[in-house]
Amino acid sequence: MTLVRLNKRDYLPGRNYYHGMDDAFSWFLNESKSFGGCTNLPSANIIETGDDFRIEMAVPGFRKDDFNIRIENNILRVSHESEDNGVNENEKFVSREFSQGGFSRNFRLSGRLDTDNIKARYKSGILTIMIPKKEEAKEKPIREIAIS
Repeated sequence: MTLVRLNKRDYLPGRNYYHGMDDAFSWFLNESKSFGGCTNLPSANIIETGDDFRIEMAVPGFRKDDFNIRIENNILRVSHESEDNGVNENEKFVSREFSQGGFSRNFRLSGRLDTDNIKARYKSGILTIMIPKKEEAKEKPIREIAIS
């Protein structure tokens, strides 16, 4: 696969996978902003076609201007910075399964991708990022070779 998701973590209830000390430190440093099964990372689908890769992220409730999409050192970063100001000091959460806070998702891009022609759109709560493949990376049709 030429497109790899970074920071792949599962904090879903009922899953007891061991992710090593990295996750323990992230939890203590509050990097995941999660406990009890919730996380700020939006879900993402990665779809490959013959001509491109498409990343679809479920991020309802935002405006297209809320997102920051950039590439640095072949890392595609999709982020949203926000203050979680919807909390009243006289209220306390008994259960919290979603947050209005920011997020950041990183995807490592292969050199076989045309990073100069990436496009993005946001519609109905889905952020879609289209990353075309370079011509040499596209699948070639099957052809017969004649034996001489």
